[in-house]
Amino acid sequence: MIEPPQIAQRAAGHAAAIALDIPRGEMHRHFGPAVAEIMAELARQVITPAGPVVAHYLRMPPGQFDFEVGVPVAQPVTAAGRVAPRDMPSRTVARTVARTVYHGDYPGLLGAWGEFMGWIAANGHTPAADLLETYLTDPSAVPDPAEYRTLLERPLA
Repeated sequence: MIEPPQIAQRAAGHAAAIALDIPRGEMHRHFGPAVAEIMAELARQVITPAGPVVAHYLRMPPGQFDFEVGVPVAQPVTAAGRVAPRDMPSRTVARTVARTVYHGDYPGLLGAWGEFMGWIAANGHTPAADLLETYLTDPSAVPDPAEYRTLLERPLA
């Protein structure tokens, strides 16, 4: 289920991120370890996360995800290993986005995006190529996947 979509401004902000270009079917093998790697590097640099994990999908060719997984931070991180400083989204200015919140488990995200994209088209908006998911619920703190909340944002062209 998605909440009623709205148009909003998304401010750019600093993040510690890892770029991934992986087959879609391997998301479960790469996403969690990338987040753990970012969190370990933030701890090493004594930087506190400034928000929840964000995935910024740059391209989505068939069967593939080309994206950055990141964690917002108040000040830029120093690059180390795969962890790099980024602006999320990767522009330094605010962007107009369509946004909604999806309620449910991660496998339901595909259907939520379909419903959301239908709303965007029905309301005469033209989406940009990229999209963002912000994982508002920490699965380690909320055991019931039905209680997960994910912010879906589609920048508008």
